Amino acid sequence: MARHKKMQPPEEDEPGLDISSLIDVCFLLLIYFLVTTQIVRKEQELSQTLPSNAPTDVQPELAPLFILIEGDGAISYKGDGGDIIEREPAGGGRDLNTLDEDLVQYKGHADTAGHKAMVQIKVDPEAKQQRVVDVLNALARRDIKNITFTAYSDDEVAE
Repeated sequence: MARHKKMQPPEEDEPGLDISSLIDVCFLLLIYFLVTTQIVRKEQELSQTLPSNAPTDVQPELAPLFILIEGDGAISYKGDGGDIIEREPAGGGRDLNTLDEDLVQYKGHADTAGHKAMVQIKVDPEAKQQRVVDVLNALARRDIKNITFTAYSDDEVAE
């Protein structure tokens, strides 16, 4: 007598997806973005005193440095005589090396005279906010904390 085996239906193998390599790639991307991300200082982290709403009649003892931020990103600044001292070009990058060097001199003169360095900033409404933050960062690097924003007029560019 022959033994008859019952045929069992073949097991249905469901196709599987090996996700271990996918997890590895995700971790590598996460590490890449963590390492290459540059942390930009926020405006709240700057330790500068901005003006209040109430104007004052007391004039500063040292003539302020006037900084004009134009719509194309160019930065010009004026000293006591009203002459343009220097001009940072619009495409010069975010470092503002020339302004930084002149801020060192201005801060040195103020410290030598025993006065507080004061800066008045005029910003063209067309200027980008990042350019204003670059100027504020340059002032923060030189520990200049007395900053005033003044009204902008179209005549400033023509001067």
